[in-house]
Parts: sequence; C-alpha cells; structure tokens
Amino acid sequence: MEFEIKHKPAYALLVAQLKPEESVVAESGAIAFMSPNVEVKTRSRGGLLSGLKVKVLGGQSFFVNDLIAHGGPGEVGLVSAPIGDMERLEVDGGGFAIQKQAFVASTPGVTIDTEWQGFKGLFGQGLFLLKATGRGDVWVNVFGAIEKRTLKSGEHLFIDNFHLVAFSNTCKYGVRKIGGLKATLFSGEGLVVDVEGPGDVLIQTKNVREFIDWLWPMIEPMVKNEIKSEVSSTQGEKRGFQFGKKF
Repeated sequence: MEFEIKHKPAYALLVAQLKPEESVVAESGAIAFMSPNVEVKTRSRGGLLSGLKVKVLGGQSFFVNDLIAHGGPGEVGLVSAPIGDMERLEVDGGGFAIQKQAFVASTPGVTIDTEWQGFKGLFGQGLFLLKATGRGDVWVNVFGAIEKRTLKSGEHLFIDNFHLVAFSNTCKYGVRKIGGLKATLFSGEGLVVDVEGPGDVLIQTKNVREFIDWLWPMIEPMVKNEIKSEVSSTQGEKRGFQFGKKF
C-alpha cells in the first residue's frame, strides 16, 4: 500500500492510496476524508468477545472500519486525537507490543489484541498493552514526537512508562525502581520500564499527564468559578421553588 504521513511531527495525517479492491482497517473515528468510491464497513474488532476485550482492557474502540476502494483507486486520510507524531510499524510475523490508545490503522493482515502485563502494568500506562501480530503495517499516533531506537541483543534502555510507545515482541521488559523509596514516591522518576533488546523501541517526547498537570493551574480558577456559578444558580432555583410551594 502506498502511503504518506504528512504534517509531521505535530499534526500528523496518514494519507493512504488504495488500489482497486485494496483495503485498510481504521480505528473508529479516525477518518478525516476519503474518495467517493471508498466503501466503509463497520464491524466489531475480531468478533464480539475479542472486540469487547480490546475495548475494555486495551482502551480502544469496540468497532473498526474496513475502508475498501471499489471500481478504481481510492484515497483516505486518517488522523487521531493526540497532537503529535505518527509512525508506521512493519509487522513481519514477530509483532509489536503497543501503548493502548495509540492504534490508528493497519493493513488487513495484522491482528490487534490485548496483552496482559500482570502487576508490572500497575504503574503508568495501565494493566494492558495492545499486541500487533501477523504480517503487514500498523500506524500509531502519540502525543509529541516519536524517537526510535534499535537495541542490540542484551542491550538495555530505561524508559519512563508514559513515554513508551511500542517495542518489538523480541524484546524483554519489566518495571524497575530507580533510587530509594523516597525517589519512587516523590520524584516522579522512581519507576521505569527496562526494555532489553534485540528489537526496536519507540518513545514519545511528551507526557499527557505532565501536560495536564502543567495546564491545570491555569484553568482551575475558571473551572471553580463555573462550578460555583452552577451551584448558586441551582440553590436559587431550589429556594424559589420552596417559596412558591409555601405560599
């Protein structure tokens, strides 16, 4: 499939050129535009039980769209919610573990499922990663730019859990504590993911939660004022109702 990722790294847009009867699988809500001859078939992801598992455990939509070009070539533009970069992962039978909610689209030969992390996943991203297997391409979109590293066999890289996007299934991984208990509890840098090669690792440059923490002090006064106004209005209506009922 011919494709281009435009407007990198901040406002990435995936533009896929489909040959006649060629298709691409897109996350629900990812379609920005398409040719008139592209048919959209909405289905549950991998059947009912598999779709529910990916929705509940993996943070992805229960539905996906099969976009199929009929009667000639077609074009589709796909985007995702994060303001950031997009990257293609080539799945050649080995597969990738992917941050939940990063999936944008894939070619039909790729299967997206959930992978249990056990108690290792209690920190950061959550209990589950998505698992991409089969053969084909997967496109992921994250908050910030994407840094790619290729690890040799036995080579380690420590990554903050909220900056980890994806890694090859050939890699081993686990959660490691850096520093003492005080660093773990108070520094925000106490727990990292220890990824061991061989394989590729994708890292995002921005952390959504840190961005929210940075933004919140600026919007908190407006939110509190809005809540205070709503409460005052509700109380006023309640007093007016009680007054009318009494008299």
